[in-house]
Amino acid sequence: VQLQASGGGVVQAGESLRLSCAASGRTLRGVAVGWFRQAPGKEREFVAASDRTSGGTVYSNSVKGRFTISRDNPKNTVWLQMNSLKPEDTAAYYCAADGSIINSSLRRESAYRYWGQGTQVTVSS
Repeated sequence: VQLQASGGGVVQAGESLRLSCAASGRTLRGVAVGWFRQAPGKEREFVAASDRTSGGTVYSNSVKGRFTISRDNPKNTVWLQMNSLKPEDTAAYYCAADGSIINSSLRRESAYRYWGQGTQVTVSS
């Protein structure tokens, strides 16, 4: 699976962005997809994930209620809608995928085999 993340940019606090993750090479049906982010000088952290059934989602506590992950399997695309952005959301955002992840591992970076390049999100105060 090849993943292409896009949609990053520079916004002010309180504004919204929608990130896209386009997959090629195989269908996303039956594949778990996650979003992670990495701020300068920090480790990469989990943001949100959609499980293999496409019916379940999980979020980090820091984004719950503000971010929404969604997917369109026929279009092989996953989105991350980010609302009420805060300066602490500034990071490079990565999408990742794997067809073998069980739900208890959705938050684990090491569980994902396929990664896209990052897309930068910068939120100014």
